[in-house]
This record gives sequence, structure tokens and C-alpha cells, in this order.
Amino acid sequence: MDRREMLGALGVAALGGTATAASHGAKENQSPLTGGHLHFCGIHLAKKNPKIQFITQHYCAGHTTTGEDDMFQCVLFDSTAANAKMLGVEYLISDAAYQKLPEAEKKYWHPHTYEVLGGGLVAPGMPEAEEKKFMGMILTTWGKAWHTWPDASTNLPIGEPLLIWSATGDGQIEDKVIAARDKEFKTDTKAISAARVKEFGLEVPQVPQPATMETLGRQWTVSGDDKPTKK
Repeated sequence: MDRREMLGALGVAALGGTATAASHGAKENQSPLTGGHLHFCGIHLAKKNPKIQFITQHYCAGHTTTGEDDMFQCVLFDSTAANAKMLGVEYLISDAAYQKLPEAEKKYWHPHTYEVLGGGLVAPGMPEAEEKKFMGMILTTWGKAWHTWPDASTNLPIGEPLLIWSATGDGQIEDKVIAARDKEFKTDTKAISAARVKEFGLEVPQVPQPATMETLGRQWTVSGDDKPTKK
């Protein structure tokens, strides 16, 4: 599934540019929140402290930019309930777009390779065949996520925003967090990982968490050429 197909899956017209309400006038019953939003669930870690972990619901829509790549923008929630707390936002871009970013900007972007191959990302309710295509598309993307509600146990979004990172290797997510997510959506993270490794024919990356806030993400390897290893 390429980016244009994914835009269609997200209910967004794949056009060469985007029209704005300011320049063309807002249409009745039209807003950035209308149209399809794809739901998937992941487990977020705070870059400054990976022991701070969140089961995070993503509701994403495609956004056709005027640049060379299509971007996906997501609103993040702490649950799927109607009164869920909005935790923050995440933007997804391709690896090609990431590689063109200034070096100073790259420190904000986390990889999704382990999340997909390790079974951390799931799309509840999506047909199996479509989920496989979707995960193939997400595999090498990068995400920039901020939690503006840093502690969902509080009544108000108190505290400074958290820059979010992803799990990048085995053992980084607490067992109780994985168990809670699997229980909620009736999933089996280990079984999902095994199936995806077989599907994509790639080894699961084993990259440590960032040593500092300045550390750049790596998709596949700790050092050297950052390329996947075939299974």
C-alpha cells in the first residue's frame, strides 16, 4: 500500500494540493475533523525517561502537503471512550522525508520499525489483510509526537509537554503495560511479532533507548549502516 492508497484508506482525497478555509471559504459541515480517521494503538515512552509509558490511541488522517511527501497527522487519546483525554499529537512522515530534515530537527523524530515488528502497534477492528498492508506502510515511517497532557491521571493537563519516543528493542516496555494492552484489545503481542517477522522476512531491531535528548533515532542497528537484517 503506497501513500496515495493509504490516503484513500483514511478517507482523504489524494489531491495535488490542499485548499484552506481561509482562501476558499469553509463549506457547510466541513472541518479538519470530518472524514475518516484510522485508529491504531501503540505504546509510547517519554524520551527523557523511558520508564514513563503510555498505552496511546491514535486517530489519524492523511494530509497531502505541497512538498514531495504526504504526511499523516494524528490526535492522541488515553482510551477509546467518548470522554477520553486528548493526550497530544503525532505527525508521521516517510523515511525519505526524514532523511532530508536538518540534523537539529531529527532528534524529535522516533522510528516505527520495532513497534511494527515487535508487535507494539495494532489496528483494532481492521481486517487482517488491510492491517498487514497498513503495517507495511508504517514500518519505515518516523513519528514526531508530543504529549501535552503528560500525566493522564491528573484532572487537568498539568506540566510541561513530553517529547515521545518509541520502543526500539525487546524488554523496554514493562510487562504489565503490554499485558494491559493485550487484555483490552484481545491481542497477543508476541504472536503478532512472530507473524510480522515471518510476513516481512526481517529480524526485529534491537536498538537501545536514546542516551540523551540529543540522541538521534535509528531504525535497525545500533551503529554503522542503518539497514534491516533479513530473517
